[in-house]
Amino acid sequence: MRQLLRRATRTLSTSTKPRLAALRETLARDAAPKPLPDAPENARSFFVETRGCQMNVADSEVVRTLLRGDGLREAESASTADVVLLNTCAIRDKAEQKVWTRLRDLRGRRGKEGQTVAVLGCMAERVRDDLFRDGLADVVVGPDAYRKLPAMLRDQGQSIDVTLDRSENYADVLPTRVEHTAHGAFVSIQRGCDNACSYCIVPYVRGRERSRSVQTILDEVASLYDSGVREITLLGQNVNSYHDATTESLKQQPREYSTGFVPFVKSDKKDSQTGVRFAELLERCAAAAPDARLRFTSPHPKDFPDDVLETIARVSNIAKQIHMPAQSGSDQMLRRMRRGYTCEAYRSLIERARSVIPDVALSSDFIAGFCGETHEDHLRTLRLIEDVGYDMAFLFAYSSREKTPAARRLEDDVPSDIKKKRLQELIDAFRTGREARSRERVGKIHLILVEGAPRRDRGADLVSGRDDGNRVHVFPSSLPDGSELTPGDFAHVLVDRAEGATLIGVALRRAAGAGDRPLVDAETGAEFFIDEQTGASRW
Repeated sequence: MRQLLRRATRTLSTSTKPRLAALRETLARDAAPKPLPDAPENARSFFVETRGCQMNVADSEVVRTLLRGDGLREAESASTADVVLLNTCAIRDKAEQKVWTRLRDLRGRRGKEGQTVAVLGCMAERVRDDLFRDGLADVVVGPDAYRKLPAMLRDQGQSIDVTLDRSENYADVLPTRVEHTAHGAFVSIQRGCDNACSYCIVPYVRGRERSRSVQTILDEVASLYDSGVREITLLGQNVNSYHDATTESLKQQPREYSTGFVPFVKSDKKDSQTGVRFAELLERCAAAAPDARLRFTSPHPKDFPDDVLETIARVSNIAKQIHMPAQSGSDQMLRRMRRGYTCEAYRSLIERARSVIPDVALSSDFIAGFCGETHEDHLRTLRLIEDVGYDMAFLFAYSSREKTPAARRLEDDVPSDIKKKRLQELIDAFRTGREARSRERVGKIHLILVEGAPRRDRGADLVSGRDDGNRVHVFPSSLPDGSELTPGDFAHVLVDRAEGATLIGVALRRAAGAGDRPLVDAETGAEFFIDEQTGASRW
């Protein structure tokens, strides 16, 4: 077994490394960002506040580039800025209420005199002219109209543009990030969504699905990698349905769906087209950033054909972690939600993922108290959470949103107190499973990207980082050879114990990158490393 592993490792090393290095050099040269000129000190200033999902974070970075390109400079705080831009979320009513509160703050004692306030993003698209109520906003801009924002701000009058554009993906805009951190950068590969889940407002505030071209994505990934970023997350509303029909594919495959899944919305014409699809994009991005860890979010379970699962398993620097949003464990609820699968099909997909990707970390989304949910429906969801044992989950009580099919056609008939009770039961079941999964990590070696000091004060000389499954590890910064780990380093960490969801351990050695993984002997289960130069194993 060990001889086979050594031979496979040497073959991979000698056959792919020169090609990957040459590709990275080419991409880095072509993708060298053109620095924006510094704005003069007396230039109009702006400050962006971002709320909601990672896609909003990525959108704010696009807005920064557009405004800086128009000669504005970024202020240090909202209180000192000439223009404050609120990039908003509309997925739940609570998120919108926080924006209304913030707008009243800005127009009250906390705002600067003469300050322009712009509302961007999903809430701008949903609420529209109502944001002008009581003079709370001056400019309202939807997610597809950010290119017009500089001109709208120059006019310094009340204006709105919430036009949805089926071709806009900001592919040519290199995002301006507030700061580069080795452990975090998002790359948007796709906008909009075609799934039409009955509870979801995304298709109505972000429009139809469209993907960026492969080359613009690779350019951005290569630029981030060359600037020192060591974890890159590909973003999309349905990220794994990515499709660039304009770029020639090495695979020339039509679209494939997960076994047993029948999408609620399906286009035979689009599905039959060739071009680059998600599995191929993943592999190309991983090659463009060979020592960085590659993640992606947020996917739909229907778009995990075996090709995607096998690519995740095979390519060493793709994180062995998959987000599988279930939403419910009840077939009746899944039909009402327009999810396009049964609980049995979902469970089979989980089994395939764990079979193809050993030790894969799984996360999910769940909604408690959806329209018409009975106690039996709730118990089925509870059993799904207990049976799967997720490493992470995002759980919410159902919040009806205007314009969605559920709001138009279904009755939000589960009382608020029942929703809260069911939500807490789901949370308790998830936490129990997560703690059991954490205990399984004890005594094993994990590849960790060091992020910095732990969030909670645990004493001097400790650092924290995350493994493939996004689990937090805390360990001393010192290595046995006397050197110190710093943010951006990869390390192999032996876990000593679990404290809730946090894993405590000790770093054994510095790792070369996201692909430098410990191997497991099939016969003994022991973990070891293979020296690529000599082929010798090290336990």
